[in-house]
Amino acid sequence: MQQQFSIELTIPIPDDQILIKKADYEDLKSQQIAGVWWTMKDLEKRTGRGKEWLIENILYVPKFKEKLDVKNGGFVYYPKGKGSPWSFQARKMSKFLEDHFHLVWGG
Repeated sequence: MQQQFSIELTIPIPDDQILIKKADYEDLKSQQIAGVWWTMKDLEKRTGRGKEWLIENILYVPKFKEKLDVKNGGFVYYPKGKGSPWSFQARKMSKFLEDHFHLVWGG
């Protein structure tokens, strides 16, 4: 015969902290970069990769560029010439990097 036991625990949460659902936390993080545009320097800082690596492994890879380029409805503005700036919609680029991590690093 199996017996059931019930234990009640109280875990104190410090006054300077709160407890929220993970989904709510992710939503709040996403809102921090909503409406924000990144420069190439911002993207380098976020990924820890240099401009050349980003260009060779993500931005000019045909399967990615098709999705990324604003000309195709994407969220990356590709410079039109030397000295012209890159521009990235931060929230969408961040999501792209998360969603495609396995393709960037896995080939």
